Amino acid sequence: MASVSVDEAMRRAVALAARGLGATSPNPVVGCVLLDADGEVVGEGFHAYAGGPHAEIVALAQAGKRARGGTAVVTLEPCDHTGRTGPCSHALIAAGVSRVVVAVPDPNPVASGGAATLRAAGIEITLGVRTEEAEAGNIAWLTSMRRGWPYLIWKYAATLDGRSAAADGTSMWITSEAARTDVHALRGTVDAVLAGVGTVLADDPRLTARNLRDGTLAIRQPLRVVVDSSGRTPADARVRDGAARTWVATAAEVGAGPDGRVDLTALLAELHHRGVRAALLEGGPTLAGAFLAAGLVDKIVGYVAPKLLGAGPTALLDARVTTIADAIDLEITDVTPVGPDLRITALPRKREA
Repeated sequence: MASVSVDEAMRRAVALAARGLGATSPNPVVGCVLLDADGEVVGEGFHAYAGGPHAEIVALAQAGKRARGGTAVVTLEPCDHTGRTGPCSHALIAAGVSRVVVAVPDPNPVASGGAATLRAAGIEITLGVRTEEAEAGNIAWLTSMRRGWPYLIWKYAATLDGRSAAADGTSMWITSEAARTDVHALRGTVDAVLAGVGTVLADDPRLTARNLRDGTLAIRQPLRVVVDSSGRTPADARVRDGAARTWVATAAEVGAGPDGRVDLTALLAELHHRGVRAALLEGGPTLAGAFLAAGLVDKIVGYVAPKLLGAGPTALLDARVTTIADAIDLEITDVTPVGPDLRITALPRKREA
């Protein structure tokens, strides 16, 4: 096999890391490529599930003795602590690698320090290779660890004129089956799905991740969170059906903001404490407006159907924008056809202080 460059190996490691999306939380996604002393790939690995072997351990097992004198190319700084698995820094030292290339330093104070341990053992450390790509692939975990609350995605479905339902309240189905299947795949990548009690009372959603072809539940289910300030969620609501864990978050439990409703910042902090690193906000328009107004939304995924209603509820209410100068500016990062619909992905632009 021909030798590959460190840059090429990191590109492959980033692709490997993506295979763990939706299965590793509360841990990060990580990919690793091991090159022998001649630069040939002798081992590959990724972190496949929480509690399972880390990417470096999988790659080292493949490489065996050929790891000695070689280079480990890793998307995230090797961990330096013992949790459900041992420290990867020690495993790399024991394997006799001579160099470790890292895309992103570990922001988790519990696990960080691997680079210093490796350097102290005489191993050459290179930082910052394909950092932007590795950050993008691990954005939810990195963001959550750096600030202490989950990466929040607001998902909505609407007609081309922004309506989430018709004037009579009907909303099944605004978007196509292809779009709904895409949403269930999106649910499978997060740790929690949030909805307001108004949506629960109006639509009685399940908020589970399902295979729409046969209706079966995905093996891994996100936590269902009902933001319910005064505890109005009915006992027989489908979010209480036992198909997945459910938390009805009330103001009495979480804490109330100035308006008497659930304090959204406190809610996100509690979700982080419960191991949630990425969350999907699904309904409804009032809750979405509150999160956006508070600057707590990190990404927006909108499914826009080629329909016009002209009347009916809108997808967003009261984001505290009263004049065009206060509009929430977005950076559109992707537009993809999904069946007859469009999936638009955008990032809120950070406002200058």
